Amino acid sequence: MSESNSCESCANYVYNEDYEEYECLVSLDEDEYYALMSGSIKSCPYYRNDDEYRIVRRQM
Repeated sequence: MSESNSCESCANYVYNEDYEEYECLVSLDEDEYYALMSGSIKSCPYYRNDDEYRIVRRQM
C-alpha cells in the first residue's frame, strides 16, 4: 500500500479495547484479502482518510 493509503491513517482502522490491538472494520472476502496481501492491488479500495479537520477546512 502507498504511504497515503496506509492503515494507520485510515478511518476504518480502530483500536479494539477487548483485544488491546488495532483492527480493520472492513470485512474483506478471501479474494479481496489475497489480492491486497499479494500486492496485485496497489491500494485498499476501502481506504478513508481519518482527517478529522477536513470538514472544518471545507467550512472556511
